[in-house]
Amino acid sequence: MAEQSDGRTLPATVTRTIELDVRLPQPKLTERVEVRRIRMAAGTHAGLHVHNGPVFGSIVTGTVIFQLDGEPEIVLGPGDVFYEPETARIARFDAGDTDVEFLGYFLLAADQQPELEFPE
Repeated sequence: MAEQSDGRTLPATVTRTIELDVRLPQPKLTERVEVRRIRMAAGTHAGLHVHNGPVFGSIVTGTVIFQLDGEPEIVLGPGDVFYEPETARIARFDAGDTDVEFLGYFLLAADQQPELEFPE
């Protein structure tokens, strides 16, 4: 059994692993989180893009080539997590040789909608 900070114990079969711990570059008022299940066909290239808010996500199936502008490419597969900072240029979020499914978590203000911009 594992003891919690409040003195309660949990069965030993429960484990918790931090997969991603991100400090946002500046405080952000978040009044809601929209979770989207997004599917991309094999070989789809998202193109250079920017989000109007931070996006967190996890790959469910398939592989993605992920790259922040100016950073090295990373290959993400099932179970991998990612973070796209608000207004950061996402150089690549491209599906590999198989279809991709991922969950995207969009941190939003009450009346804000997730938006994509495709800069030149």
